[in-house]
Amino acid sequence: MALAPDGTHFELVGPADAPVVVLIHGLGLNLECWQWTTPALTDCYRVLTYNLYGHGGSSAPPETPSLSLFSNQLASLLDHCDIDRAVIGGFSLGGMIARRFAQDTPDRAQALIILHSPHKRSDAAQTAIHKRVEQAREMGPSSTVEAALERWFTDAFRAANPEVMELVRGWVTANKKSIYHTIYRVLASGIDEIVAPDPAISCPALVITGDEDYGNGPEMTQAIAAEIQGASAVVLKDLRHMALAEDPDAVNTPIRAFLESLSGAP
Repeated sequence: MALAPDGTHFELVGPADAPVVVLIHGLGLNLECWQWTTPALTDCYRVLTYNLYGHGGSSAPPETPSLSLFSNQLASLLDHCDIDRAVIGGFSLGGMIARRFAQDTPDRAQALIILHSPHKRSDAAQTAIHKRVEQAREMGPSSTVEAALERWFTDAFRAANPEVMELVRGWVTANKKSIYHTIYRVLASGIDEIVAPDPAISCPALVITGDEDYGNGPEMTQAIAAEIQGASAVVLKDLRHMALAEDPDAVNTPIRAFLESLSGAP
């Protein structure tokens, strides 16, 4: 684990001269959530993972959290690592940050990989997520984690893999109560600034979700892809939000194929 000047903890692995893929974790998680993804890439790609402000060992947010703050964090990290352009991948909140980054610095985003990330929510879904934000503000991340695990993993996988549930539960509950809800609010309220971007995002994009990801489902994935010219949408069968952990091959196979399709990729 390395440390950038702004307090961002990061890891950079893979061949030094290979194309760079950045992976951005979701709310409440940390760079360890990419342990099921990175090994499928590092033979031919240089993979940069890091902890968002307020997560893992990274510093607390230096200002009120926003998509722009996290976009700037990524830009600073790329500068620190002497990386001009990269494929930017993000899971859930990370997928929102990836889109914000592509809008802010289009010359630095070679392509996007957007995993299980939201588009415009229904009024009912928006009300529900704001209620969870308030619950987290009042009672901390432990008050929302059990319901989250049910949304994130299929019933059968949860029952058969208690060690994975404990791992992910530990990641979420390690977040500070005073910070967690402020970043949760970005997930809830930041969507308007990345829906129907103007100018539109123009880099190649792969958008993936599971057909049982009830908060970030197929309709959202199709809507995200429709706003990015030439984007591909993939819907994984019988998987929920954290398909990257439940069935890594289902996620890694289309990611690898997408990366190989990019001009100049191995």
